[in-house]
Amino acid sequence: MLSSIIDAFKVPELRKKILFTLSILALYRLGSYIPVPGVPFKAFAAAFQDSGVSMTMLDLFSGGALSNFSVFSLGIMPYITASIIMQLMQGVIPAVGRWAREGETGRRKITQITRYLTLVLGLINAIGYLLLFKSSAYGVVFTDQIPEIVTDIIVVFTLVAGTAFIMWMGELITQRGIGNGMSLIIFVSIVSRVPSAIFQSINLTADKGMGVAITLLIIAVVLVCVPLIIFVERAQRRIPVNYAKRVQGRKMMGGQSTYIPLKVNAAGVIPIIFASCLIYFPAQLAALFNVSWLTSFANAVSTGWVNWILTVLLIVFFAYFYTSMVFNPEETADNIRKQGGFIPGIRPGSATVTYIKNVLRYVTLPGGLFIAAIAVLPTIIFYFTGNQLIQSFGGTSILIMIGVALDTMNKVESQLKMHNYDGFFK
Repeated sequence: MLSSIIDAFKVPELRKKILFTLSILALYRLGSYIPVPGVPFKAFAAAFQDSGVSMTMLDLFSGGALSNFSVFSLGIMPYITASIIMQLMQGVIPAVGRWAREGETGRRKITQITRYLTLVLGLINAIGYLLLFKSSAYGVVFTDQIPEIVTDIIVVFTLVAGTAFIMWMGELITQRGIGNGMSLIIFVSIVSRVPSAIFQSINLTADKGMGVAITLLIIAVVLVCVPLIIFVERAQRRIPVNYAKRVQGRKMMGGQSTYIPLKVNAAGVIPIIFASCLIYFPAQLAALFNVSWLTSFANAVSTGWVNWILTVLLIVFFAYFYTSMVFNPEETADNIRKQGGFIPGIRPGSATVTYIKNVLRYVTLPGGLFIAAIAVLPTIIFYFTGNQLIQSFGGTSILIMIGVALDTMNKVESQLKMHNYDGFFK
């Protein structure tokens, strides 16, 4: 591993990408500590400590920016929500579906609409947070040195500008850095909460020795689970494909055997991110409208058995949904037929399509259930123990971190192999 990292910095192009990515992520973390103008920092921090579970989870995905009411308080959630809406629209609106199949031109159109939708959702969230924190539930009094309406405009504008800046930074990383920018921002947000969660876990009990022992036990369990998660993330169901021999001119073509790799978890961490956004969407609505019953509903779906059942169902649903978006059995079967290939024992055409769909269905279910179990079980343990380390470093967090880390390492490895260096995975 260390030699691979050293090799990565030996390649000038790759070194620039890595340093650029780290610089942007450092800038993102800096912005998480810059408060919105006019916010009484200490008074707000004290009021936020008594917030509900739903707000605590939103703060987790913002990397603590929300509890600081910083310029990046909205985090990446508006962009993720906009992306979910655009993904769903591809199956509902024919024009959006055509754009998704048009290649680069269509993707640019979808990306542009996603940006505008992100700003609209960011504006709604910013107004919601402003009204929530000024309400009697928090009682935060902003500066009275300028008219209240001017303060409100400054706060809302700053939060929306912060969302736009995060979106811009994520796209910069994707285009000029290493890995997926939005995923790396979520990764950094979660990792940044781990150190404070470790100290809270140690101080959870009056007996410091017991606190240290419990914390070490949690970390040990996580380290044991990491290889299992990586194994499932890289697991594949390989469908064999044979190519018949044919004569083309004076050359004998074909006669080779290959396979179609169907990943057990083809959707990666996307189902968890999408499910988390939908589950905590009521919390965002509660922040907007500040209605008691809506707040109670947001807290109910953010914890307890309702949250556990919804999480499992949504993760499995999005595992199937996203897999169907990124893998097209009809197109795959048609490409195999055009190249003179066939799956042993399966007739070309519709029979091949049906076979691939069935295999994909059977493979996706255990993958979806596995990541759902990893996401829910630590949440259940946290519900009964109250240990913040389990929440901050639990199933959803560790899956996102491992998934993003593997994806980033794969991209670095491909760059290393282009320059004849060994990658991370031997």
